[in-house]
Amino acid sequence: MNFTDLGTTDYPNYPDYSDYRSLIMQPCSKLGVRNFTKAFLPVAYSLICIIGLVGNIFVVMTFALYERTKSMTDVYLFNMAIADILFVLTLPLWAVNYAANEWIFGDFICKIARGVYAINFSCGMLLLAFISVDRYIAIVQATKSFKLRARTLAYSKLICLAVWVSSILVSSSSFIYSESYTFSINETKEICDHRFDKKSESKMLKSLLLWLQVGFGFFIPFIFMFFCYTFIVKSLQQAQNSKRNKAIRVIILIVAIFLVCQVPYNIILLVTAVNMGKIDKSCENDNILAYAKYTTEVIAFLHCCVNPVLYAFIGVKFRSYFVKLMKDLWCKRYKKYNKRSSKTSSDTYHSRQTSEILTDTGSSFTI
Repeated sequence: MNFTDLGTTDYPNYPDYSDYRSLIMQPCSKLGVRNFTKAFLPVAYSLICIIGLVGNIFVVMTFALYERTKSMTDVYLFNMAIADILFVLTLPLWAVNYAANEWIFGDFICKIARGVYAINFSCGMLLLAFISVDRYIAIVQATKSFKLRARTLAYSKLICLAVWVSSILVSSSSFIYSESYTFSINETKEICDHRFDKKSESKMLKSLLLWLQVGFGFFIPFIFMFFCYTFIVKSLQQAQNSKRNKAIRVIILIVAIFLVCQVPYNIILLVTAVNMGKIDKSCENDNILAYAKYTTEVIAFLHCCVNPVLYAFIGVKFRSYFVKLMKDLWCKRYKKYNKRSSKTSSDTYHSRQTSEILTDTGSSFTI
C-alpha cells in the first residue's frame, strides 16, 4: 500500500505542510485529529500486529515443516504470509510515532520502515491477484491445467522473484524520498515523511504516488479477482460436485472481504489525491477526511489478519497440517512424560495423511 505513507501523503497531525500558502490563508486546527490518532492508532496497530504476526507465522511454519508445495497457490500463500509478517513488523514503529506525537527513530529507520512497509503491502496485493489466476487455471481450464500448472510450478521461484522485484521498483520512492526531519508550525516536531526539494514537485509527485498506491493496492488485484472468480463461479455452477456450493461461498466471502477492507480506504485516497494542492479547502471537511482516512486505513490493514484464515486455514488439508504442527509442538514440550502417546499420535496422523495424499493431490487451498 504505502508507496506514500501510512495511509496519507501528509503528516497526520498537521495541515498540508507542503502548501505554505494554504497554511497562511486558512489556518486549520488539527487538535481533534491529533487526539484521535494518539488514542486510537497505537492500540489498533498493536492489535493488528499481534494477531497478524501470530496467524502468518503459523502459516509459514506449517508450509515450511509439513506442506510439500503442490501448486502455485501454495507458493503464493507462503510468500504472502512472509509479506504480511514483514508488513505488520513495521506497525509498532508507527504506533510509537502516533503515541509520542513525533518520529523518534531517526532517518535510517524512517527509510527502512516506510520502504519495507510499502514493498510488502504491494507484494501482498499482487499475490492475491496471482492466487485468483491460479485458481482460474485449475478450475476453469481444468483439462489444460495439469501441464500448464506443472510448467508454471517449475518456474515458481522465478515468478515470485518477479513479484517481489516489481514491488520493490514500485515502492522505491519510499526509500528515495522518505526522510526524518524537523518541521514546525505551532511547535517543532520530528516527522517521517516524503520530502521533496520543490513545492511544485511535492504536489505532483505526492499525487502520482497516491495514484500508484490506489492502482497497485486495489484496482489491479480487484480486476484480476473479479474476472477470475466470476469465471470460476460460472464453471462451478455447471459442475456436479457435492463441494460446489461451499466453494462458491468461499469465493463470495473472499471477494466481499476484499471489497469491505479496501474500497472505503481507496475511495478516501482518491479524494485526497483529487483535493491535493487546492487552496480553498474547508477546515471542517479537511478534518472529516482525516478521521475517515485513519478509520478506513485500520480496516484496510486488517487484511493481514484475515488472509491466514481466508486463504489457508479455511482449507481442510491445511488445517490437518496445522493440527499436526500443534500436536508436535505440544509433544516436544512434554516429550519426557509423553513419549509413547506422542509417537502414537504421530503414527495415527501419518496414516491419515498418507490416505489423504493418495486421494487428493491438489492444493491445500479450499477450492
